[in-house]
Amino acid sequence: MTRAGGPGEGAAYDVQLGDGHLGNGHLNDGHLGDGPAIGRVLGTLDATPLQFWVAVSPGAYLQLDDVVVTTRVLPGGAPVTISGVVTQVRARHEGASFDSDVFAIADGTLPAQIQEAAEITTTRVEPEVYVPPEPGAVVRRAGGSERDGALYFDRMDKRIPIGFGRDGEPLYINAEFLDGTRGAHVSISGISGVATKTSFATWLLYAAFRSGVLGGAGETTNTRALIFNVKGEDLLFLDHPNTRIDETVEAAYAKLGLPVGPFPDVQVYAPPRSGDPTGAPDVASRMTGVDAFYWTVAEFCTERLLPFVFADADDDRQQYTMVVHAVAAHLARVAEPADGGVVIDGRRVGSYEDLVDLIQDRLLDEETRPDWTGSAVGLGTVNAFLRRLISSKRDLSRLIRGDLPTDRPHGVNTAESKQVTVVDLHNLPDRAQRFVVGVILKSEFERKEKSGTRKPLLFVVLDELNKYAPRDGTSPIKEVLLDIAERGRSLGVVLIGAQQTASEVERRILVNSAIKVTGRLDAAEVSRPEYGFLPPAQQKRALIAKPGTMFVNQPDIPVPLVAEFPFPAWATRHEEAGTPPAGTLRSAVTATDAFAVVAAARRQTVPDDEIPF
Repeated sequence: MTRAGGPGEGAAYDVQLGDGHLGNGHLNDGHLGDGPAIGRVLGTLDATPLQFWVAVSPGAYLQLDDVVVTTRVLPGGAPVTISGVVTQVRARHEGASFDSDVFAIADGTLPAQIQEAAEITTTRVEPEVYVPPEPGAVVRRAGGSERDGALYFDRMDKRIPIGFGRDGEPLYINAEFLDGTRGAHVSISGISGVATKTSFATWLLYAAFRSGVLGGAGETTNTRALIFNVKGEDLLFLDHPNTRIDETVEAAYAKLGLPVGPFPDVQVYAPPRSGDPTGAPDVASRMTGVDAFYWTVAEFCTERLLPFVFADADDDRQQYTMVVHAVAAHLARVAEPADGGVVIDGRRVGSYEDLVDLIQDRLLDEETRPDWTGSAVGLGTVNAFLRRLISSKRDLSRLIRGDLPTDRPHGVNTAESKQVTVVDLHNLPDRAQRFVVGVILKSEFERKEKSGTRKPLLFVVLDELNKYAPRDGTSPIKEVLLDIAERGRSLGVVLIGAQQTASEVERRILVNSAIKVTGRLDAAEVSRPEYGFLPPAQQKRALIAKPGTMFVNQPDIPVPLVAEFPFPAWATRHEEAGTPPAGTLRSAVTATDAFAVVAAARRQTVPDDEIPF
């Protein structure tokens, strides 16, 4: 979009857009002082301290999201500055009585004039004397320090750039509402494929990491991010530069004070290929720098992971849930680790299928059933449990293994990984995705609990949040997410959740999200109370918002900011991926110098089974 300034208005600017993302925004004349007069407070409509209308001067205009400021002088001479954001604009013929008069006015046979007016929603009153602006008071377009004051940017000690406003100038969020200082968690909603939810989530991470607001170099380096990739392989190339970056995009990043480039420190994990005895990661487009993740049968038993096999394991309406926890506790007691597998009652179990078969045998045997489930459980309840357990064989067999080396790196631990850890789930069925998300989040949250400190932070990016934490019912995964939403701030765990429909997400998670973001929304969804923070005009705009446009609400500012974030500097798909840094070409398995290990083995300091070939 290219916009030129008209008579009487402020600095003009050019905004280059491409592929739905903001490329650049810059003031042409470098004007940073107080903006020029743009109109006067309307006297035919009520003006209140929180909302008023402005009659726009001839030859000028106001658009949605413009920032304006006016002043009222109190008795005694004390000035009160009232700042606000344009939340609605209208134009009408003054002097027309009938709809058909528009034709006579256009022909010049009926005298009338066009008058534009803008609704202003107050964002800040300084000092806090809440009086309405006087009709006829001059209204100016805010720029420079006045704009920063109107949007509270001047009070943000630590601020993270989120993109550009309609005036081409940077917009920010207060980092204190992201890092847990005063609040935490982000909720991002919008239509799939149009709202660019995941793109904004990764952009927010990039801005937080590269803006320097998280602390010194050491603290920023130690901060971690855990991203679950559930759609395609687009997030597997965060460490690859984007080949479509041009000078326009570079200028946009420079204006925001950010470097241009990919995420510098990324580790990618993927599930093993189904039926592959070597445990090779199941990815198609990225061949290097990817490690397989899985759990051994012994870990499955000793860590009591069975409840995560059942999506509704804690639902009180389901009687078989008591069997789930009883069997999990029994496995933890009797399973003896044996080279990745376990030995139970003298029987070697070397795979998930074997484990399910053993549980089935024990629960159907009337003599052994009480030891596994207790004496109060009926056969019907046991059969309901077994039906669901048996159906999980196909989905979980490649994730729970007893045939791969136990000393081979196979777990996801962000504390021992790189700054950004991407866990690829897109090739897994729904049940397996739930299992992976639940188990990893549980282990990461427990690790943060044991550390006892909030720093370094851990950001968790999870798409399809409505699937893992639905409004109705309970599950082990939902309980973990609720724990993160309610206690994560104090432990340094920040949830960045994305979903198509916020109305289907657990309310407590949304309530605990300090920052709420929406992109393009469905007409039925936008009318839900979860989007009550959007003014009526923004609710209508959300129906037609283009990719890259986000409505960002934060506690500091009473009106959501409408931001367009820059085109990603990292590859968002395989086709646009440039050459990655050399350090990313190795996985955790191949990161060790094999020849150095062989040399050490010959000196009898390293066991033969640790040689990586």
